[in-house]
Order: sequence, then C-alpha cells, then structure tokens
Amino acid sequence: MADYDAIVVGSGFGGAVTACRLAESGARVLVLERGRRWTPETYPRTVTDPWFFDDRRPDRCNGWLDMRFFKGMMVAQGAGVGGGSLSYASVVMAADDERFESGWPEEVTAGALAPYYDRARRMLDAQTLPQGQETDRAAILRRAAERLGYAERYERVPLAVAFDPHYTYDQPDPIDPRHARHFTNAQGVTQATCVHLGNCHIGCDVKAKNTLDFNYLAAAEAKGAEVRPLHTVRLVEPAGSGYKVHWQCVEDGGLTSGSATADKVVLAAGSLGTTELLLRCRDQHGTLPNVSERLGESWSPNANFMTPAFYPESVKVNQGIGPLIASGLNFMDGEIGGQRFYVEDDGFPNVLLNALSARLGGTWFARFFRDRLRRGLDEMNPADRVMLWLGEGVDAGDGRLRLGRPMLAPWRKSVKLDWNVKESRAVFDAIVETHKRLSEVEGGRAKVPPFWRWFKWLTSVHPLGGCAMADSATGGVVDHCGEVFGHPNLYVADGAVIPRPIGRNPALTIAALAERSAAIMTGERQA
Repeated sequence: MADYDAIVVGSGFGGAVTACRLAESGARVLVLERGRRWTPETYPRTVTDPWFFDDRRPDRCNGWLDMRFFKGMMVAQGAGVGGGSLSYASVVMAADDERFESGWPEEVTAGALAPYYDRARRMLDAQTLPQGQETDRAAILRRAAERLGYAERYERVPLAVAFDPHYTYDQPDPIDPRHARHFTNAQGVTQATCVHLGNCHIGCDVKAKNTLDFNYLAAAEAKGAEVRPLHTVRLVEPAGSGYKVHWQCVEDGGLTSGSATADKVVLAAGSLGTTELLLRCRDQHGTLPNVSERLGESWSPNANFMTPAFYPESVKVNQGIGPLIASGLNFMDGEIGGQRFYVEDDGFPNVLLNALSARLGGTWFARFFRDRLRRGLDEMNPADRVMLWLGEGVDAGDGRLRLGRPMLAPWRKSVKLDWNVKESRAVFDAIVETHKRLSEVEGGRAKVPPFWRWFKWLTSVHPLGGCAMADSATGGVVDHCGEVFGHPNLYVADGAVIPRPIGRNPALTIAALAERSAAIMTGERQA
C-alpha cells in the first residue's frame, strides 16, 4: 500500500486546487512546497529580510521570490505555501473564449471550462474595487482611455481581495490597518478587509488578499491534507502502479533527504519548476523515459512588459497606495496592428515606508510618523510620481526549455531557455506604443526600459507552457485531463500545461483547468 493516495508537488493555483478537491473526496494527500509558510509577521520588509529563493541551496536562501535569469529573459516566481498567489497582484480574470478555439485538446473549450471558472471565482471571492475607492493610478488609466477614445475598452478588473464597501480615503491616515474590518471566511480563517496598503506583491499585512493558504489550502488541510513547507522535490520514479517522490527538506539549517510513495502524483511546481523536474527525470536520471519529446516546448512569457511613466507634480499617482492593479484596457480584439494584448495600471510597494513601519511597530507614534512620512513622500519623492504600465499579450509561444551546462559551471546541468523575440516583436512594439500614448495624454513621459531598447531583454511574471496539453504525445506532454502521456497516474496541474499564450492574467485559467482535472481524477465527471 502506498504512503499516500496522492502527492501534490507545489501549492500554487494548480497544486492548491488539486489538493483541495482530492482531500475533499477522501484521498490521503501530501502537499510538498519548496518555500516557507509565510505569515504577516514574517513577510519580508527590510533589506536584511529573506527576499530571494535559490533552488540550488534552499537551506541558505529560501525567501519570497525566485528570480530565474535566462538569455534575453528574466522570470519571477513566488516561493511559499500558496505559490504565486502570495506575490501576484490578485487579478483573477478568465481568458477570452477565442483563445480556446485552436491549439488545445478538443475537450478543452471555453464552454467546458465555464463551470470551473465559476467554481474558482467563488473560492477566491473575486470582486472588483468598490465604487468610491478608485486609486489614483486607475484614474489615470481611465482618463487616458477616455481622451484617446478607448473608453469602451476600460474595465475594473476582478480581484481576489476582501473589500469593505464603506472604506474611504476621506479619513485620518486611511491606509492604517486599524481601519480593516475583521471577519472569518468560509474556511474558518480570520481575515480583514483591504485598507489600500499597496503591499499586494510582498504580502498583505491585514490578510485582505485571498491567497490560496486562506481558502483552497485551508480547505484541504481541514479535510486531512498534509502540507509540508521547505520541501524541494528532486526526483520522481515509478513504484508499482504509482510513484515514489524524493525530496530535500530544510531542517535545522541544513538539508535532509526523504521520500514517499503515492498512487497518483500531481506536479504543480509552475511552468519552470514542473518542466525542469520532468526534464531531469527523463534526460538526467532516466526515471520517466516515456515523457513526450515535446517536453519544454510551447513556452511563453505571456508577452509581459512593464513600462514606467513619470508624471509632473500636478498629476496624483500615489504608486504605493491601493490595490496595485485595479483596472485595465482590453485590446484583445487585435484592432491595433492585429496584435492582441491587455494593459493594466500597476504600482509597487513603498519599500521605505514599509521598512520604517516594520521597525516602529503599531504604536500611536508609528501611526503618526507613518502618516507624516507618507505625506512627505507624496510631496517630494520622485518615485511617488512614477506609474508602472503593465502589458500582457499573445506572443508566438515558441520558447523551449531544456537542460544544458552553464559555461561557468560545466560540471552541472541547469535549465536553459531558447527564446527568440523576433517572432513576437510586433506584440511588444504594440504594447510599448500604447503605454507611451496613455502616458503622454495625461502629461506623463514613458521611459522604455534600457534592457529592452538596447538588448530586447524581457521580464515575465506569467510563464506558461513547457508541458503543453494536446490530443497526443506527438503534439504535447499531457492530455486534456493533465495526465502525462506514457506515464499513467502522473499529472501536471499548473501553468505548464497551457499550450499557447492567453494574453491576460493567467491565475484563474490555471485554477479552472486544475478544477476540471481534479473533477476527473475524483470521478466527479467523466474524462
């Protein structure tokens, strides 16, 4: 008898959903997460806090973000119980129906996914920013859209955030946590409503952000699932009709090894993590030899592009206040040069404000000092007049992940990315030009990042593909259920299965696909 009915590797939007539904069906579930179990008390705030994660030495470096550097591309990933939900901007929107019209298994259609989108929305409590709480950045986007004739493209984006409809900026020190209203969510977890702190990317101090540890994972644990943080999976091998999973665990400042068996294994370590694990199992260790030759292909950065824009003092930006993304412009119809993309307002946490707040604590003096500091920053800090325009779109989706030997460390193998921007250049040019126009019409000045201007290097926070869904192993790595071709009872349930860029924030689509796969695994629906 196997140690578990199912082992889930990773706890992001694919892993958390799958673990929850399997546990609810009565399965014995083990979730292995490489990162920590973060709490508001341990979120990184100062320069000495653990910000970065290093997959090679998780005992020494197990912080908030895993930054991967490839030729022409940097990819940022979350690390912790809750996966990418810890650091994403809380945007939960469905992909456009037409994105499923080609390139997917015939069973996966917009209509087939609709009930699973709804299920995920309910669990994540998706809602838009209430009226009267518009951020200054969202107002800039809205006004710019109106002036450029794009008013019909403007929309408030759905967010996985608990809002208080009675919250207002017209109160003393509006971003003070004391204005948060506490409540108990459907999974019995204590949360509070959003007070627009602007820390969405680095951990919500009041627990207003509906991260996966507050819903799907909480529900899974309530049904007996075991979640083990600081466990990095290194190898999967067949064991009877199931699999044996080998890991390294951070313990007492060092690394210890362990393993367990399961009837089913679900890989949900993200596009890079899952693809790398399968590459190592197939090509380096030889434990999963039947994985498709398409492994690593169809990789996409989802055409992510960020452009900072600088505004004069007459334009209120307040880049570090409010939900960091609240609104968007939909250009997915291809009207601009035939390119399909989506533009959002974005911000970044005020690191100085956060660092000082962390040191001062929650005393009356801290509130007084924070309020005075914030007002001073509003008036004299150049960074507070910077807005980040975020773009995402439909690129060529022709990247390829593979194992290779680093030039400076030829004795070991690491993941390499083959990515040529040439076939995707048009969509990035369209995004950049739109960012410029939106900035200029409101008196701003967009500054295209020099790494793009000089080298055409990119940054992605939405890596997709590598284990593409397909009708057969000749076209991809997994079938429409997420089961790996050639290896029964081995599944992939994360962004790696998405076979083509979707051009919008992918979190909800990943969750919906995982909901559908889990429903098939548990027998709730037929394959």
